[in-house]
Amino acid sequence: MSADIAMRPRYPLRFDLDSPGAFGHDSAMRTILVVGIGAGNPEHLTIQAVNALNRADVLFIPDKGAKKTELAELRREICDRFVTNPASRRVAFDVPARAEPTASYRQTVDDWHAAIAGIYERLICDEISENGCGAFLIWGDPSLYDSALRILERVSMRGEVAFTLEVVPGITAIQALAAGHRMALNRIGDPFLVTTGRRLAEDGLPTNAGTTVVMLDGQQAFRSVADKDATIHWGAYLGTADEILVSGRLGDVEDEIVRVREEARAQKGWIMDTYLIRKVETPSS
Repeated sequence: MSADIAMRPRYPLRFDLDSPGAFGHDSAMRTILVVGIGAGNPEHLTIQAVNALNRADVLFIPDKGAKKTELAELRREICDRFVTNPASRRVAFDVPARAEPTASYRQTVDDWHAAIAGIYERLICDEISENGCGAFLIWGDPSLYDSALRILERVSMRGEVAFTLEVVPGITAIQALAAGHRMALNRIGDPFLVTTGRRLAEDGLPTNAGTTVVMLDGQQAFRSVADKDATIHWGAYLGTADEILVSGRLGDVEDEIVRVREEARAQKGWIMDTYLIRKVETPSS
């Protein structure tokens, strides 16, 4: 068996909806910053992100329950380390758990987002002054498998509170995975696809890309991949002191990944992992 295992962070985009009623009826305008904070290493923060956090009067810290307390603590560590604005304060809020999908996965997610939108609206109304600034600290980058922007658009469309939105990008788990394995994401002339574990299990590896990056896989969908000669590069807790990396031929290391993953999850109570599967390169490709 061949396996390598190692244990080891432009200007902001301004987003305004065109609808006249999208921001309510107040003449004052709040500012919301959606700040990407990286994959888990506080040093993933960019200078732009640090400056944005220090602009905010209020820093919103999500709490996803006892099993993921460490994620909230990492956000607090980032604030302790980089926020020097003496006027800023932190507000924690509970994030409701998503219900298990029934008839429709999309409807389940839509209902969940609607519930969170209500929480965001209350936070913006109650915690930010009419001309104030608040920041949501987003794991990784706000553009990749994070719903904060979609949820804030819902809040804006309700028209109950006026705000402008600025987005600060962050380092993603995909970038941290590639860095951890010391590799490029793409091969020359060959595209790569980013997908979820659910879609990998349903669709299999794509026919139009030699490399597939998989996120949000709670079921270890890589085990369903028929091509056992493909190479997998897997990582958990990327960029942190607890980072775990495994790579090798899929057929050789998939059981090892499952074992390591379950042990890590049992020890910490949660796991965040990402992986890349690459088909064998042929002379024709």
